[in-house]
Amino acid sequence: MSHWPKDVGILAIEAIFPAQYVDQEQLEQFDNVSAGKYTKGFGQAKMGFCTDREDINSLCLTVTSNLLRRYKIDKSTIGRLEVGTETLLDKSKSVKTVLMQLFEEEGYTDLEGIDSKNACYGGTAALLNSINWVESSAWDGRNALVVAGDIAVYPKGSARPTGGAGAIAMLVGPNAPLVLDRGVRSSHMQHSYDFYKPNPLSEYPTVDGQLSVRCYLSALDKCYQRYCAKAEKAFGIKQMSLDQLDAVLFHSPFCKLVRKSLARLVLNDFARLPLDTALSKYPPLSKFAGVKLEETYTDREVEKASIDSSEAVFQAKTAKTLRISNQVGNMYTPSLYGGLISHLISRSPSELAGTRIALFSFGSGLSSTMFSIKISSDGSAGSPLHRLCSQLGFINPMLERRIRVSPEDYTKVLADRERDHKLAPYTPTASIDALLPGTYYLTHVDDMYRRTYAVVPT
Repeated sequence: MSHWPKDVGILAIEAIFPAQYVDQEQLEQFDNVSAGKYTKGFGQAKMGFCTDREDINSLCLTVTSNLLRRYKIDKSTIGRLEVGTETLLDKSKSVKTVLMQLFEEEGYTDLEGIDSKNACYGGTAALLNSINWVESSAWDGRNALVVAGDIAVYPKGSARPTGGAGAIAMLVGPNAPLVLDRGVRSSHMQHSYDFYKPNPLSEYPTVDGQLSVRCYLSALDKCYQRYCAKAEKAFGIKQMSLDQLDAVLFHSPFCKLVRKSLARLVLNDFARLPLDTALSKYPPLSKFAGVKLEETYTDREVEKASIDSSEAVFQAKTAKTLRISNQVGNMYTPSLYGGLISHLISRSPSELAGTRIALFSFGSGLSSTMFSIKISSDGSAGSPLHRLCSQLGFINPMLERRIRVSPEDYTKVLADRERDHKLAPYTPTASIDALLPGTYYLTHVDDMYRRTYAVVPT
């Protein structure tokens, strides 16, 4: 290609969640913890979970199939397919190769891309790789398909309520209504054992919760500072701050951390702005003038002042992006993009048109990136932005039609999953009655660990 493709970004987006959930308030009572520990302490209302009928392959098959069908996508127009996940069924065979079943029967096998793995970050890696592919000399004019999916489960204990599951698929190409800003992405990569999965026989991670939060906030600081420096040059802005962003989205392990993260960006702005401007704009932070950010990660007084200073900004730019996270839980690699969907369904196309949103992606271990999206200025009826938003009308009804499961039954499902998830041969026993039409589900694992799937008729 002799020129940049125009307006490369997200053309379409699709999501799926488990058909059943556990209520976090009921889970508090079942776990005999203080009232509000999960609902107020974590900011979570409901948590989706999978039975033995769904695994990472079935989730990704379902969301990919739904995207192709809902948007009537010609499979011959897809030239790249990449999956981001940390939910591994096999140390060699990729989820992407399983998804090829949706293409190969029609002879479409010329698709670049493979799986990207890192805790909670693989979906962003797959998205950025696909954007880079469209903007590279390797691009052949076709679009890319990005799939992010995970099942987040934890052993009994304080981390279990921060689980969740789901998958999101995105179509990437030129002339998109959601355009990734070029030249302003900022990343921070570092070695850390804050969250990792060293035991291949277990789905459960090893977690250092306090370290993980510190890693998250430290990476956020660094990415935001670098993003602002790049944005000032790219956009011709003298002083980049939250004022230049219409919404800010975060990877959401749990909603309360996102609330603290937005406050953290206000603290960053306070530290970066001229002193007189900072003091007048954020009075609760006045006594922290000259504060060193790296010394404040466990300072509750600074955290409270930052939260007090950021309430209006949070309500205006971040609160509504937590709809899916609050209702489904932590989806790992799709989590940030659940926030994107939540943002898109919270406003009309005309309200979204012409706005800029920042997105912060974090994966333990650790990897992180901040980037921004400029939304098309045309939100009129029939425009690509209007069509994309209209196609997301199924999200709230899908959330509402899920089936609530008691904490006792939820706990049994996880105990059975812990016992059976590596068995071969194995035949799942959970009912498929709750699954939506078009949902792929596991039917059998044979004695060679080969998995077969069926689909609920549409």
